[in-house]
Amino acid sequence: MAVPARTCGASWPGPVRTARPWPGRGPRPFPDPRDPASGPARPLLLLLPPLLLLPLLTAPGASAYSFPQQHTMQHWARRLEQEIDGVMRIFGGVQQLREIYKDNRNLFEVQENEPQKLVEKVAGDIESLLDRKVQALKRLADAAENFQKAHRWQDNIKEEDIIYYDAKADAELDDPESEDVERGSKTSTLRLDFMEDPNFKNKVNYSYTAVQIPTDIYKGSTVILNELNWTEALENVFIENRRQDPTLLWQVFGSATGVTRYYPATPWRAPKKIDLYDVRRRPWYIQGASSPKDMVIIVDVSGSVSGLTLKLMKTSVCEMLDTLSDDDYVNVASFNEKAQPVSCFTHLVQANVRNKKVFKEAVQGMVAKGTTGYKAGFEYAFDQLQNSNITRANCNKMIMMFTDGGEDRVQDVFEKYNWPNRTVRVFTFSVGQHNYDVTPLQWMACTNKGYYFEIPSIGAIRINTQEYLDVLGRPMVLAGKEAKQVQWTNVYEDALGLGLVVTGTLPVFNLTQDGPGEKKNQLILGVMGIDVALNDIKRLTPNYTLGANGYVFAIDLNGYVLLHPNLKPQTTNFREPVTLDFLDAELEDENKEEIRRSMIDGNKGHKQIRTLVKSLDERYIDEVIRNYTWVPIRSTNYSLGLVLPPYSTFYLQANLSDQILQVKLPISKLKDFEFLLPSSFESEGHVFIAPREYCKDLNVSDNNTEFLKNFIELMEKVTPDSKQCNNFLLHNLILDTGITQQLVERVWRDQDLNTYSLLAVFAATDGGITRVFPNKAAEDWTENPEPFNASFYRRSLDNHGYVFKPPHQDSLLRPLELENDTVGVLVSTAVELSLGRRTLRPAVVGVKLDLEAWAEKFKVLASNRTHQDQPQKQCGPSSHCEMDCEVNNEDLLCVLIDDGGFLVLSNQNHQWDQVGRFFSEVDANLMLALYNNSFYTRKESYDYQAACAPQPPGNLGAAPRGVFVPTIADFLNLAWWTSAAAWSLFQQLLYGLIYHSWFQADPAEAEGSPETRESSCVMKQTQYYFGSVNASYNAIIDCGNCSRLFHAQRLTNTNLLFVVAEKPLCSQCEAGRLLQKETHSDGPEQCELVQRPRYRRGPHICFDYNATEDTSDCGRGASFPPSLGVLVSLQLLLLLGLPPRPQPQVHSFAASRRL
Repeated sequence: MAVPARTCGASWPGPVRTARPWPGRGPRPFPDPRDPASGPARPLLLLLPPLLLLPLLTAPGASAYSFPQQHTMQHWARRLEQEIDGVMRIFGGVQQLREIYKDNRNLFEVQENEPQKLVEKVAGDIESLLDRKVQALKRLADAAENFQKAHRWQDNIKEEDIIYYDAKADAELDDPESEDVERGSKTSTLRLDFMEDPNFKNKVNYSYTAVQIPTDIYKGSTVILNELNWTEALENVFIENRRQDPTLLWQVFGSATGVTRYYPATPWRAPKKIDLYDVRRRPWYIQGASSPKDMVIIVDVSGSVSGLTLKLMKTSVCEMLDTLSDDDYVNVASFNEKAQPVSCFTHLVQANVRNKKVFKEAVQGMVAKGTTGYKAGFEYAFDQLQNSNITRANCNKMIMMFTDGGEDRVQDVFEKYNWPNRTVRVFTFSVGQHNYDVTPLQWMACTNKGYYFEIPSIGAIRINTQEYLDVLGRPMVLAGKEAKQVQWTNVYEDALGLGLVVTGTLPVFNLTQDGPGEKKNQLILGVMGIDVALNDIKRLTPNYTLGANGYVFAIDLNGYVLLHPNLKPQTTNFREPVTLDFLDAELEDENKEEIRRSMIDGNKGHKQIRTLVKSLDERYIDEVIRNYTWVPIRSTNYSLGLVLPPYSTFYLQANLSDQILQVKLPISKLKDFEFLLPSSFESEGHVFIAPREYCKDLNVSDNNTEFLKNFIELMEKVTPDSKQCNNFLLHNLILDTGITQQLVERVWRDQDLNTYSLLAVFAATDGGITRVFPNKAAEDWTENPEPFNASFYRRSLDNHGYVFKPPHQDSLLRPLELENDTVGVLVSTAVELSLGRRTLRPAVVGVKLDLEAWAEKFKVLASNRTHQDQPQKQCGPSSHCEMDCEVNNEDLLCVLIDDGGFLVLSNQNHQWDQVGRFFSEVDANLMLALYNNSFYTRKESYDYQAACAPQPPGNLGAAPRGVFVPTIADFLNLAWWTSAAAWSLFQQLLYGLIYHSWFQADPAEAEGSPETRESSCVMKQTQYYFGSVNASYNAIIDCGNCSRLFHAQRLTNTNLLFVVAEKPLCSQCEAGRLLQKETHSDGPEQCELVQRPRYRRGPHICFDYNATEDTSDCGRGASFPPSLGVLVSLQLLLLLGLPPRPQPQVHSFAASRRL
């Protein structure tokens, strides 16, 4: 009977020390032998004196078994290593596959990837692609300016005079509550037929343009009708552009009036609720309409700003933030007698998505109190803009002040900070309905080259928080041709379903003059844009010649990736750009920071680095060598990079010319093609083919069996040199089909897998073949049929030796079910081929271990028996024996853990269904000890592209959000009825009746976008990988009377750690559990990140000043005191349920757009 080496409560004799230096986590329990103060350095194992070693490993009173000696466990480790190596040599067939490649040397050539030439060619191809779009943009912009200049303004124009396709017409007819159905549309809307076009992922009509007008803009206004009239002529230019370049996608003109005309015509994507799309708030429009901005927003939070007015201000600030892009810098402050930032940001910060989120959350916490102090607010703002010790846009400088009114003009502040040069524009916003004199606010804006706006209600927020862009556009218009430069945007989601795109933008200027001899018009008409799908750019990059771990990437001046294999947003919101930094797309280190900076600066470069990479399934970390090569893409703000592992310097290219007869037969007649046919699977093993674009007419399917069927059918028709097929992919596939079949013939077919407890053997190749033998094993094969997307394949290439991959288990799911011996552990290794001085890795081979059978074998190999049939050694009372993993499995825990910390094998039968779980979920105490003793290192990072379930709304009341609800006492108080608050309330209610969704829906929900189901979020990822410990060590988990001895040793030529430990007999020393699973996070602390911003560069052009600018148009308005008669009338209308439709408000900017 097995006697435990110790019992709970027994203490260890002698001093307790670990057998290696303390790694620095927590207090060191004994002197570090490497510390000079501790005396001369000694071998690590001598830290346990020989005389103490035996008492330490043998508990008092233990008459039979003791904890195994270190040399015993090293012996077990060698046996495990030899068994694994033996099986892989017999069944893996690495050496035999090398011979097969050499025997077929005449069927392929070895080609070289020359990084510098490759990256320069791809950069040139991308430049040519974008240049064609630039030429189309310039033709459109020139034509638009000429059409508008020739147009004659019509004051009496009517809706029935304009014929156009209203992209939202179909959706509005389906909606009985829409404006046109209620009023009866007078517009002559075209009815079009559409055809499906895969390039647009949409139904389109190439003969017409479509028009989209924001919901909050009246279609029948004179300004809009004149805009529709002159932009109609763009239709022919759009069509001609497409004739010259059939690859063009969306061509769009976004007007400063809010009208969008795009080509080809397609119905607008009808949202589930109200459509809040406005082209002037799109990232591409904002970038094209003005130069970068340094903006300080100051908000009056004095006591007079209460209730509804304060809520209007909060909403206005959030909408203002949405007009900023990543090229802009901003800060937000509130003021009364004093000014203070609303958030933790004490200076201007980049207006990226994360920083804007911090501002928006902080603004909601503003509270009104105290008295108004404009001086404090403006002095704070000017100080912010004069701070030159921080990164900022260094172009347009402006102050945006939101207030309910005041008398002070703070002229002394402007004289001190801004006059006479007036380098800072001041925009003032009068918020809410009130009786204050707005003249001081107008004066501030007019004397500082800004503009005065009024926001009396929620309906005025969106329009008035974006029209400041017209003022910023004046210097661009006055600069003329100098400002006509195409800019390329960040990546963002196309609103019409094209997917991820970048857009080339070009501003369109008003070339008219107000009269003979007058100054020329300084208004921007809008922005012209042409989309380029990221997939079209990706097609210009080499794919399969770079190998599974080679790739091309591109970044912009902000360091955001344009191309990268890790750019995979799980959910997209077309209101925000997709901004994934290069250092977040990869695991950040100093070398990559240096590469990123060089690319942003537009330099060429090459650097070989040792770096960390995540596995494709994001469970593992590998330390690898990578070669980075980069060049700028001329005429753009982008830079292109190429990443190659050393083993991908060369690749195979099939040369099947000897097999291709002069008579052009179908490919199915080629030698080796027969081994792709399902009829051969029973004898040759099942073949999975990578779902690649071998031919244009090949129907893609997620089901590999169906895809193979489609492939075979097509091969019966096409010839090997067919122009519709990719010969490189096709010929390499045929080559690898034959090579893997020969592996079956030479190695697998004559071996008995059951003898070695194997479920399957397999081979996967760069050519796209995965062959699994025997055929029945394919039923349980769950790996990706595309080897380049299979985690085992990519990790095997990056690691020497044998890579174990246990089945993936989520801690939230039920354990594995060991039925019919189908659960297996993959073991794979790369085949390294040397041909002359050229080395490459064209394939990966491996076996699939029967989990249950190998768990039994594991016990035997880690025992005192030499083989499974030998009887177990009996230990009598008079003899002394060491425990082993078989006989003493009730007292001794023996496990194999992989380099990610996941359980692979265990001598505990009850743990077999936990194979594949992170070991901390199996034995938290032991895993923590392994980590604390540096067997494992932890790496934490953030995934900024994750998707999370939407949070339940916090407001559960029936009243619309953000609406001030008066009490009964308020209704009975006549003074309240005559107050400004009552006027504001009724106007709010009127808008609520018409635009009900604005109060009740979040923006994403109102857009009807996928965010109603899932929203983007940040997830924290934690991975573990082997630390610096390579030797074999004994150590102790010091826990008083419940201490545990353990031994850990890396298995040579594998990614396994062999651990032998005493089973815990007490529970009072439960340590903290290490977490590996992905968790929801707010990301790194933004307040700390902005103190060390990442390097970036803004656009090289800036138009913020022109001496000829006319600043006389600076906004007009007058307070509108409420009338008791008007209020009573409105109340009666509300009671009768007949809310009047608000008349369109023609802004002063709109009036000035007349010709």
